[in-house]
Amino acid sequence: MGSLSIWHWIIILAIVLILFGRGKIPELMSDIGRGIREFRNGVKDD
Repeated sequence: MGSLSIWHWIIILAIVLILFGRGKIPELMSDIGRGIREFRNGVKDD
């Protein structure tokens, strides 16, 4: 009851694809990756 089944993940993935489109997802992932790298560099500097 507390965990998500495979069908939940499929529905979530479909909604994300509809909202962002196939072309936007790689751009979004690269932005997230860049943000994570900048965060790590910021933590390292402290």
